[in-house]
Amino acid sequence: MPNLLDTKSILDVLRPVEDPELRKSLVELNMIRNIKVVNGQVSFTLVLTTPACPLREFIVEDCQKAVKQLPGVKEVIVDVTAETPQQKAVPDRQGIDGVKNIIAISSGKGGVGKSTVAVNLSVALAQMGAKVGLIDADIYGPNDPNMLGLADAKVMVQKGPQGEVLEPAFNHGVKLVSMAFLIDRDQPVIWRGPMLNGMIRQFLYQVQWGELDYLLVDLPPGTGDAQLTLAQAVPMSGVVIVTTPQTVALLDSRKGLKMFQQLGVPVLGIVENMSYFVPPDMPDKKYDIFGSGGGEMTAQELGVSLFGGIPLEIPVRKGGDAGVPIVVSDPDSLSAQALRAIAQKIAAKVSVAALA
Repeated sequence: MPNLLDTKSILDVLRPVEDPELRKSLVELNMIRNIKVVNGQVSFTLVLTTPACPLREFIVEDCQKAVKQLPGVKEVIVDVTAETPQQKAVPDRQGIDGVKNIIAISSGKGGVGKSTVAVNLSVALAQMGAKVGLIDADIYGPNDPNMLGLADAKVMVQKGPQGEVLEPAFNHGVKLVSMAFLIDRDQPVIWRGPMLNGMIRQFLYQVQWGELDYLLVDLPPGTGDAQLTLAQAVPMSGVVIVTTPQTVALLDSRKGLKMFQQLGVPVLGIVENMSYFVPPDMPDKKYDIFGSGGGEMTAQELGVSLFGGIPLEIPVRKGGDAGVPIVVSDPDSLSAQALRAIAQKIAAKVSVAALA
């Protein structure tokens, strides 16, 4: 055991401590920085790979235990911060300046709550300290502004060297662009594929996104033009497939998942929404309205992760209608807890892939 309490001895005792997701030494990953020793008080900065790290407390505890082994240590202070890694470049696909990770939220069919999941995941990541943007890529049926409390917002259109640039709306810690900002509320969008393709590319490249850890893209249901445009335009960290336990939803989700795999987009995993119903007057009861176990079975069969299940609760719908997502309006609810846990797992998986 080293007798001298200095930077080298502290790094030596911290070397065996690993990032649980990456399974590599914190010291080797340069996650331990700014070590200071003053009268037996040891302080340093722990730089995590995502603000949404699900094992943050465990890592801090392991670091403190390791340093306290050294003689002369009276106190260990760990300042925790995060530097989200940049996703890997992909040939023939153009990244977005300042955006580190692009994550698609997709579903095989409509009505599975994909937009509700996308909005709440975005807000949950922002609550954990990440810089987050959201593209409402459902050009024909844009609903994200209403769910984020931005139904009456207007985006600013500015002239730049490369043409018009949009200034995204902002609420609940999330930057948002949507077709709903550019048309009247009851105006239908009657476009063929090429026009939709152009609008999605504008949302990607002609928006003042600034610095973002995560840009989530809420795709329309199915396997059409929007999915193809996104997959072929930008390098993506991966796609999250949203389904319900119902057989018809699972059948369509499998098709969507296979489409992204064929296009060379990593499938991060599956989220099972509406896993069970919780009656507001009987919170201890659970009803499997749409069946049970479908998401887990599909994930196992296709060899992908199941990030978790989200219960069907009335406050989720009320929050979406009122523009206050459930992770804000009722953070202690079962749904909010599930959504935060899923957001942490997705962020962790994105970081692991970026650093692999």
